[in-house]
Amino acid sequence: MASHRRLKQPGRARVTVLTATAAAAVALTSQAANAAPSEKPSKDEVKSKVDKLYEEAEKASEKFNGAKEKQQKLEKQVDRLQDKVARGQDDLNDLRGGLGSLASAQYRSGGIDPSLQLFLSADPDSYLDKASALDQLSTKQAEALKKIQAKQRTLAQQRKEASDKLADLATTREELGKKKREVQGKLGEAQRLLNTLSAKERAALKAKEDRASRDAERKASDTADAPRTKAPQGGVKGSSRTMAAYAAAQSKIGSPYVYGASGPSSFDCSGLTSWAYAQADVSIPRTSQAQASFGTRIASQSDLKVGDLVIFYGDLHHVGFYAGNGQVLHAPRTGAVVRYESINNMPFQFGVRI
Repeated sequence: MASHRRLKQPGRARVTVLTATAAAAVALTSQAANAAPSEKPSKDEVKSKVDKLYEEAEKASEKFNGAKEKQQKLEKQVDRLQDKVARGQDDLNDLRGGLGSLASAQYRSGGIDPSLQLFLSADPDSYLDKASALDQLSTKQAEALKKIQAKQRTLAQQRKEASDKLADLATTREELGKKKREVQGKLGEAQRLLNTLSAKERAALKAKEDRASRDAERKASDTADAPRTKAPQGGVKGSSRTMAAYAAAQSKIGSPYVYGASGPSSFDCSGLTSWAYAQADVSIPRTSQAQASFGTRIASQSDLKVGDLVIFYGDLHHVGFYAGNGQVLHAPRTGAVVRYESINNMPFQFGVRI
């Protein structure tokens, strides 16, 4: 009689695990089948992200400009201090040389005790005359020593000041390098985003910007074909020097934006304004933040005159010229050129009249 062995039934826990695993597999398969492929960002989405990166890059660029300006000032200060130290050391050497000559003269006069010299002297009167001269020589030595000590103290102070400036300079150079890397990182990220667009999409974005720039120029000019140096409509002209600076900026329309550049062939925003005013023999600070505090503040757009500086963003990291009719002339960002734009394209803070 054949024996039949009962097959062992799987445990309840094992059944539960197998069932759950199978269900998860089915769910994942279903999700994979139903999931839509990842969508490529639209042209407008890319532009929005790129514009944000350009804004962040410009913030870092203005800080870079500030560090660069500080570095240049420190370099001049260090040069002046080191020159002072060198000349002071020469003066100290001369004083020491003079003291040496006095000491030599005293030694030649005799270095033994004055009372013994008088006792041994064949001519006491003659010796007394010499002793008086020796007293005068000692007084001169004391004065020379005081001068040497004073010069040594001055030199020590100047050396410390030069050392402190050199340390500050090293820190500033390090900061400059960090800001430069930050700007380059933002610009590189923006370029990678732009590279995800097709040539046709990039051309469409550029065409849109060009149309907006031409429209802004027409609004700022008397007529579409008016000379660029002609005063715009829709705004009271500024002073003669302000208008000379504005005309200089107009002469650079089409010049490329390059961060850290201040002319004559490329510019960033504050580089354009500082260069233009320099052409009118007016010296203004290099950065937009410093320019924002340089002249008379104009709170309302309606009170702006042509040629006034216009400050944008809460941290004051962008600046341009008011061009009349609600337009500005500025160096916008990397990838763009000096051009006109609507004042409403950026958050207006206030104007500055130089």
